[in-house]
Amino acid sequence: MTDTAPMLQVTNLRKSFGDTEVLNIPELRVEVGEIVGVVGNNGAGKTTLFSLVLDLVKPTSGTATLKGEDVSKHEGWKQYTAPYLDEGFLIEFLRPDEYFQFIGSLHGLSANDTDAFTAQFEDVSNGEVLGSKKLLRELSKGNQKKAGLIGTLIGNPELVIWDEPFANLDPSTQIRIKDLVRLHGENRTFLISSHDLNHVYDVCDRIVVIEQGAVVKDVRKSETTLEALYGYFLKKDEVVD
Repeated sequence: MTDTAPMLQVTNLRKSFGDTEVLNIPELRVEVGEIVGVVGNNGAGKTTLFSLVLDLVKPTSGTATLKGEDVSKHEGWKQYTAPYLDEGFLIEFLRPDEYFQFIGSLHGLSANDTDAFTAQFEDVSNGEVLGSKKLLRELSKGNQKKAGLIGTLIGNPELVIWDEPFANLDPSTQIRIKDLVRLHGENRTFLISSHDLNHVYDVCDRIVVIEQGAVVKDVRKSETTLEALYGYFLKKDEVVD
């Protein structure tokens, strides 16, 4: 723990829909500069957690704070936080380059500066996003995701939140996305959810396992972490069977 405010602090955070509780996390702390992977099976609560952190839904009780400020009561965190959860975060009637220019303008970047920044993602784009004449809504799910992920890095945000960034992408793009995390994770905080333990293990310093809305494991990556996680999930599958 540090004496300064963490990037993220979750305290007694609960979310219920009717009589069904979908998330209950007494405490979760993410320090500035950490790359944290959040893993869990379908319906575990990963996206709900991210939605609460981004003030997209209101908690039943408890708080999520970014750099010490309650996200439900302050808006300063929006200036340094860049999320991509799904294609709903895109502006579908824009072309990719227009979308990037719009994001750049929000950060005070000129058109030339935005173009120069996004040019570094040509290998991720693979000729299908940068310079595309298609509207974002006309792109494939995979190419929409590429545009969304690239967009989050414009303006050098302090906190990047990605929900399932590797899904619907071909293997070569998955590798390039992991390279982006390693490169850009040197000076910012990442929160990344994924069903794929290998991808999370490859890029994250720390892995948080959520099951039925609760944090059941929170471990620093080591040489034995991946094997232990496989053992945990396989054992649970055996119990279910």
